[in-house]
Amino acid sequence: MWDFISPISLIRYLVVWRVNGSLVQLPRYLPLELSQVLATLIAERLPAPQAREWRKTLEAWETATQLETKSGKKTIPTLAWPLESVLFAYPNKRAFGPGEVILWELKLIGNSADHGIFLELILPAMEQAATTTDARWSRHNGLWGHFDIQAIYISRGTRWEPIVTNGKLNLNYRASPTQWAEGLTLTADSARRFCRLTWLTPFDFEFAPADNDAEGNANNHESEIRKPRSRAPMLYDLIGALMERMTVFLPGKRRAASEVWTTLSEETRTTLRSALEQTQSSTRHRQKLTAPPRDWPGKWIGTQIFSDVPPSLIPYLEVASIIHIGKHTHLGCGTFRVDFF
Repeated sequence: MWDFISPISLIRYLVVWRVNGSLVQLPRYLPLELSQVLATLIAERLPAPQAREWRKTLEAWETATQLETKSGKKTIPTLAWPLESVLFAYPNKRAFGPGEVILWELKLIGNSADHGIFLELILPAMEQAATTTDARWSRHNGLWGHFDIQAIYISRGTRWEPIVTNGKLNLNYRASPTQWAEGLTLTADSARRFCRLTWLTPFDFEFAPADNDAEGNANNHESEIRKPRSRAPMLYDLIGALMERMTVFLPGKRRAASEVWTTLSEETRTTLRSALEQTQSSTRHRQKLTAPPRDWPGKWIGTQIFSDVPPSLIPYLEVASIIHIGKHTHLGCGTFRVDFF
């Protein structure tokens, strides 16, 4: 599977904020406000030419807010940061007292997987957000201006290495966009029959079947991988969404999932195709999916249990959970935990 993983450029930051106010009430879905506040602060620090793309993002948010005010319906723009990124808040409570910590993860992906970007753009905006008294974000028991950056870690495989400790930055740390995969063992226990997917954030997969496979043929199995229109995606739907997500690691701007297949070795393609064919006859044992709260992105959240999952598919599911799949990945949507029993 290495030929599938090796193109993935990714730097994962685990951010630890310690509350220094008497009480902090988080937004209902933290990444929504996190994205807007940090983007605003980044744009205001940049020269006008460099800030232009950031301001486009902020204008999209303003337009969405106006539409939501008029219609009363949730409107979340698909336009994300100019950086390919994910803001993933760990599931937790909403109210935090003094000294309690808030955990969230920033993922810089593809061409944006550059530690210099984090140091030059994102960390200064974070520091400003920690102490701001700006009236734009001032609200009763609000987060902004009421926390310290306690620590920040970068992943190396399954380990987290500190780059900020007790508020002090290690400027000598060198982060690689491939270290996230070092030592990872993406395997599954083939003796366990059932696989449970617990969606940690909502997902939204709405798109039609592909017209052609990697070789341009209409009827091969790759063309049958579709994004689900229903609320309960099957395993081959998840792999299809993963292939779409993998296009971010391809060169150029107009990229297709079929091109991802061409990057794989014949052995990998054959193994993956065989596993997907097996899923056509596997049964979904149980599902419990519901709509997320009204002001969250995405369409469905909950759990799914699959039986007789081909073990060779498990590493692909684990990769999907790391890089997120479907719509609104910038806001942390489309990730899950995989358990076996």
